[in-house]
Amino acid sequence: MPELPEVETIARGVHARVSGDVVHEAWFSTVPQTFQTPRTKQLRGLVGKKIFAVHRTGKHIVCELGTPQSHEPSAQWIVHLGMTGRLLVTTPDSVVPPHPHARLQLVSGRELRFGDPRRFGRLEFRDLNPTSRKKECKPFNAPGLDPLTITSGDFRALFKNRKLAIKAALLNQSLLAGVGNIYADESLFHSGIRPTLQAGKLSTPRLEILRLRLKEVLTHAIELGGSSVSDYVDANGVRGFFQLEHCVYLRTGEPCLTCNTPIRRIELAGRGTHYCPKCQR
Repeated sequence: MPELPEVETIARGVHARVSGDVVHEAWFSTVPQTFQTPRTKQLRGLVGKKIFAVHRTGKHIVCELGTPQSHEPSAQWIVHLGMTGRLLVTTPDSVVPPHPHARLQLVSGRELRFGDPRRFGRLEFRDLNPTSRKKECKPFNAPGLDPLTITSGDFRALFKNRKLAIKAALLNQSLLAGVGNIYADESLFHSGIRPTLQAGKLSTPRLEILRLRLKEVLTHAIELGGSSVSDYVDANGVRGFFQLEHCVYLRTGEPCLTCNTPIRRIELAGRGTHYCPKCQR
């Protein structure tokens, strides 16, 4: 599943290419998909809307929309990529890959496409300022705090008295929004913290090291376009490069890059977890 760096990379790429553009036509597949909003409502809401901005919130891509005459957004189109979803900016005449689910044709001639082979992705439309008597929707917010901006105090408070293993706590989206398996493993390695340690028993200095290393790993991964360990590509269809710098993730049995001890893999919180038994204590 794309994690924070991959989603951030896609959101930035889409924003750079379509912000200020207007949705001319929209198409949605009739193949069963876990849409949060019915296709017909998305069609009515999207056509004619100007794309003010595209940004990441947690693991979601949020398109801020409004009428071409307005000066601020009045709606949102929210994309969750699921396991295998792709959001691409292309042209209408380019080859359509298998499993297309949404195609937005823009006034500029570009096309914004969402495809999802495994169909775990979600598409949602929110009208933030409805003209009818329908209840106004609130802007989308991730359930947890953002690891790129969280303060020392807030980070420490998240894990206070928690009996979860620190790896499981990092994956809890209601605590930190956007961290997944890859970056939990990598940040714990760079922090020297064993993933099985109880979160609530980590000292304040160790938690601060983890906060800083997590931010550093995520930021560097964004700079390299994310990790392409399966079929992830950015908004232009380009693979990321951070997988070339993984220290533990998917390196089971290979020597640790620091001490040469074989990397170990265990199951934790239902996920494969990779760590160095010597460097991480």
